[in-house]
Amino acid sequence: MTSPTAAQAAASQPSRAARRPPTRRNAELVLLLVVAVILVALSAAIQAALQSKVDSSSLYIPVALTVLFVIAHMVVRFFASYADPVILPCVALLNGIGVLFINRLGMESVKAQASKPAMYGGNGTRQVIWTIVAIAAFCVVMLLIRDHRILSRYSYTLGIVGLVLVIAPALLPGSISDPGNNGAKIWIVLPGLGGIQPGEFGKLALMVFFASYLVSKRDVLSLASKRFVGIDLPRGRDLGPVVTAWAVSLLVLMFERDLGTSLMYFGIFIAMLYIATERTSWLLIGLLLFLGGSVLAWALVSRVQLRVDIWLHPFADPTDKGLQLVQSLLGFGTGGIFGTGPGAGHPTIVPVAASDFITTSIGEEIGLFGMTGVLMLYLLISLRGLRSALDVRDSFGKLLAGGMAFSIGLQVFVIVGGVSGLIPLTGITTPWLSYGGSSLLASWILVAILLRISDAGRRPVVPAAPATQLQSAQTEVVRL
Repeated sequence: MTSPTAAQAAASQPSRAARRPPTRRNAELVLLLVVAVILVALSAAIQAALQSKVDSSSLYIPVALTVLFVIAHMVVRFFASYADPVILPCVALLNGIGVLFINRLGMESVKAQASKPAMYGGNGTRQVIWTIVAIAAFCVVMLLIRDHRILSRYSYTLGIVGLVLVIAPALLPGSISDPGNNGAKIWIVLPGLGGIQPGEFGKLALMVFFASYLVSKRDVLSLASKRFVGIDLPRGRDLGPVVTAWAVSLLVLMFERDLGTSLMYFGIFIAMLYIATERTSWLLIGLLLFLGGSVLAWALVSRVQLRVDIWLHPFADPTDKGLQLVQSLLGFGTGGIFGTGPGAGHPTIVPVAASDFITTSIGEEIGLFGMTGVLMLYLLISLRGLRSALDVRDSFGKLLAGGMAFSIGLQVFVIVGGVSGLIPLTGITTPWLSYGGSSLLASWILVAILLRISDAGRRPVVPAAPATQLQSAQTEVVRL
């Protein structure tokens, strides 16, 4: 009997390269436990500042949130085991911080009632309920959508649904459409459910449509006609989609008087177009259209004129028109570098402190140092989302993940830039932090799709078994 050759021995042993890579789910669980510790400490600090004591009631909200986050983790562990391990803990921490500060704003009115548990904070309790609904939707999406490419089959249907959701508040009668947010018609009032923002869900549907459309038209949109200053310009006939997106965003601005939503839709489309074609010319065309649209909107829409005037001269009318921005700037200034401490500030002075100006409320009490950490969480989510776009193998997944990651970064820039005076104020919400069910629900659904794409990109490819094994086949020499 002869011993097997070295090649046969190596083939019989599983190589290290063929071993399945780790799923990193345990790392995700450890990060979620760290999130739980941070939330417990933050809740205790808030109760100590507002009620001069710390008892078991400070654990109610952190424990409830931790249970919800662990449930989300278990769904990811069993149904998307190779998904990115960092995205879910970052989202959980942002959601937890938002709930605790919303609850803290509700506790301000019962500050003298030291025996009242921190759990019963009005909006804080409702935000916990919305978190339950949002994570339930997250789990349902993870269970139903096992392959993100299924969404591309319904791209045109989702595109129509997205447009309907975006323009619905402007078309419905006043008894149903609520002109909230100081004149912006972005809400729909439903009996028994209160107000919802359909545009938050329309944004998700339109991103799916954009990704599918750009995949099918990428080759055409990548063609160049002329070269100018080292930049390949697209053909004139290919400008239709960009001009259409620009026109729709202007219509949204004019009829709904919502600067933030208009900027979000157009910005996301241009970013996804650039990812699809890698043409710098599309960015320049988008920038020129944005500047032209801004001037046109300023000339035609009085709400935009007011926003720009407040941005340029916030202290001209600090008790009326400029009240929101002035109080926001004073709140950030009061917080300084390290903040007044959780529960020790006066964030209720800022109008709409729990929703539009939640970053001001948080920034006053945790300071520039703490807000930098919060913004770093958003940066991590966006970067890991872009990483997922690079890892996934199909073009549709790349565009969809890239668009979703960019949308998070753009939305945070628009809202934080507005409340800090960097750009004019807009009425959009801060993902996972602001009070409200529509934004929270849509943001968790976005995370579910992003994790599904991440799982597809990080999951190892199983090599196909060879049709025949010639090396091990028996041979026989036949003499003729």
